[in-house]
Amino acid sequence: MKASRIKDRIHSGKFDKTLTLLYGKERLAEQRQRYIHLIDNFTSLYGDLEVSLFSVPGRSEISGNHTDHNHGKVLAASVDIDIIAVAAKTKEPVIRIKSEGYREDVVDIRALDPAHVRKNSSSAIIAGICDGFRKKGYAYGGFLACTTSDVLSGSGLSSSAAFEVMCGNILSHLYNDGQIPLMEIAKVGKYAENVFFGKPCGLLDQAACAHGGFLYMDFENNDSPVKEKLTFNPAEYGYLLCIVNTGGNHADLTDDYASVPKEMKACASLMGKTVLREVDEADFVTRISYLRGIVGDRAILRALHFFKENERVEKQRRAIKEKDINTFLSLVSESGNSSFRFLQNVYTNKNVEEQGLSLALAVSERLGVVCRVHGGGFAGTIQSYVPNDKKDEYKKALEGVFGASACMFLKVRPYGAVRFDEENIYEGV
Repeated sequence: MKASRIKDRIHSGKFDKTLTLLYGKERLAEQRQRYIHLIDNFTSLYGDLEVSLFSVPGRSEISGNHTDHNHGKVLAASVDIDIIAVAAKTKEPVIRIKSEGYREDVVDIRALDPAHVRKNSSSAIIAGICDGFRKKGYAYGGFLACTTSDVLSGSGLSSSAAFEVMCGNILSHLYNDGQIPLMEIAKVGKYAENVFFGKPCGLLDQAACAHGGFLYMDFENNDSPVKEKLTFNPAEYGYLLCIVNTGGNHADLTDDYASVPKEMKACASLMGKTVLREVDEADFVTRISYLRGIVGDRAILRALHFFKENERVEKQRRAIKEKDINTFLSLVSESGNSSFRFLQNVYTNKNVEEQGLSLALAVSERLGVVCRVHGGGFAGTIQSYVPNDKKDEYKKALEGVFGASACMFLKVRPYGAVRFDEENIYEGV
């Protein structure tokens, strides 16, 4: 359908069915205008072409902080903020993506070499996605797209992973009839981020964005992770899921993030293994005296966090199934304390004067709110479970410290990466 035709049908309410499923009735008017604005951006740049609409959510890590890269277990949930795109297939071997607020990315997909891309750029991700498709034998080709996102960069809600999955989702639908498995799209996203973008992430972020809902994942076999959709909604227990953006400086944190998997894998290597998931915990503990002299104490502490965090994920999974909210929240606190004390990803040693995450955790705990560091850490956001009757008090207190709009109250979104029209939402397989 032509872009102008889709715009008219959104305006007249023909897309209300699918927009309501994705965003809820209370956000319908807002989302209508959001998509109309994006279509206007597309037509002003590329013309009135045959287009499709796409959406990929952000994600919130629930538990399993920094374990996926060592083949651990995690709980994650997609949330009701997303990156959206209007895209059109082209015959040219070029991908052009104009993301709102940024310069247009133009990538020649005939030249896909990680040595010839600008690291830490969206164009590197686009090239990496195409190279991942090439390596896996999937079809890929040129397209034009405009995107906009309310998954804030640096928010711990996986803006980069959502963008990666979006690129893969567009290629899946435009060139592969939407039949590429979502986990394969997630793996390609991880490949692009590791090899082309230059960040050594695990698979958690991309997998959660791609699949949607509340998800348990076990990465013991990283080529074929075990996944299970769980039914969990904090609102049913009188709690609101809140992400607090402390507005910290995210510059030059790649080394901090990279040090976590690096040190964990160094511990595993000394035990004759590749990742910590392959290491026997009891055997590891008996060798701490020897190991600390080689890898240092912080690496040992991070390994100890990994072992216990894996156990916590299973306990939380069980608590969710048994509808035991008190045990679940107690384990949230345990996970947060372990991340602070042992994983040590709540602030960067490069700038110890800036400890926004520590401060947000302290203010939250004084209000009696269960909280923990969110995502990769070192700067950015915390996650909290706010009782309904404390919402206003909590928002006032945290935004009084970190500024207006610091608190993002989110809902779990049941849909992952999708293409949609006025009648149907097309999820991947």
